[in-house]
Amino acid sequence: MDHDLKEWLQAFMNQFEKRFDSVDQRLDGIDQRLTGIEEDQTLMKQDIQDIKDDQTLLKLDINGIKQDVHEIKEDQHLIKRAVLDTNERVMKIESVLENQHSIIELLSARSIQQEAELKRIK
Repeated sequence: MDHDLKEWLQAFMNQFEKRFDSVDQRLDGIDQRLTGIEEDQTLMKQDIQDIKDDQTLLKLDINGIKQDVHEIKEDQHLIKRAVLDTNERVMKIESVLENQHSIIELLSARSIQQEAELKRIK
């Protein structure tokens, strides 16, 4: 019987070793999957950080654009004021030119009239 017990124990130990090997293989598979998940998680964290960095850059760009738009609006206001001032000056110049033209026509008519009177006097 001692021999039977020994064989039974040997068979039991072999089964136990096979089960441990099977459990070991499963744990190795789980370990590999966990390693893969951890690597994916690290990559996702890096992607999230990259997105945050890009978002920060976009915010800076937007602030720069807002500042540029503000400056353009200020410049536009100054240009509008300059155009209105120039228009006002042009209208004054036109008025002066029309007045000068009327005076030149009047002086021209007087000059012709005076020449005619001088010819009559002679």
